[in-house]
Amino acid sequence: MRGAKVKIHTPDEIAMSRAAGKLAAAVLDMITPHVKPGVSTEELDKLCHDYIVDELKAIPANIGYHGFPKTICASVNHVVCHGIPSSTKILKKGDIVNIDVAVIKDGWFGDTSRMYFAGEPSPQARRLVNTTYEAMRAGIMQVRPGATLGDVGHAIQTIAHRDRFNVVREYCGHGIGKIYHDEPQVLHYGKRGEGLRLEEGMIFTIEPMINAGKRGVKELQDGWTVVTQDHSLSAQWEHMVVVTANGFEVLTPWPDGTGTYPAIA
Repeated sequence: MRGAKVKIHTPDEIAMSRAAGKLAAAVLDMITPHVKPGVSTEELDKLCHDYIVDELKAIPANIGYHGFPKTICASVNHVVCHGIPSSTKILKKGDIVNIDVAVIKDGWFGDTSRMYFAGEPSPQARRLVNTTYEAMRAGIMQVRPGATLGDVGHAIQTIAHRDRFNVVREYCGHGIGKIYHDEPQVLHYGKRGEGLRLEEGMIFTIEPMINAGKRGVKELQDGWTVVTQDHSLSAQWEHMVVVTANGFEVLTPWPDGTGTYPAIA
């Protein structure tokens, strides 16, 4: 992959991306208290849609994207990604849920996801969620001019494998800006020193999906929902980052900080 394929953003463009990312993060903050046993993923979707449109004055990026019908992806337990919100999918105590949201503001995309617990999760579920966050954080902290995407992927898989979990390989992070999914592709596994060399001004997502069991996945007949082949739990976190002169900036920071999760710095 040649660096020429990957857009280098100006400070003004980064500011636009930062503004869009901030709005996407605000959606995930807003929905937090609503993720609880007894709520349907359809209800969560409507809350996010109305908040994006009415409060943020932004556009829900996912609706109609390659035919996707909803505002958010709501992926519960063994669903790896792209779960379609449904009135019949009711959260139960102990469920783990990934909510992935993207917005468009002034032509710029903001894209982020995070994990939620509906009630108290099992010890294994909590460990998977925590490890996946740690893996994302480790990947982000590799980002700086001169580093490679292989460095990012290697850091992520090292954390996952340490805890005997497995990284999904069929889906990856991506460049983002005025285009939703752009170059580069950001793999969540790799070897140090290999892959694209990072330059100041590159913007992309880091969004590892990690399975408690084997890494195999399959897509359901709806053409969207991806699940683990062995029905094991799966977790994912996602942030947008920009390569800065000295390292990185997270463009989708949580409004109130990272809470009980380690800061990314």
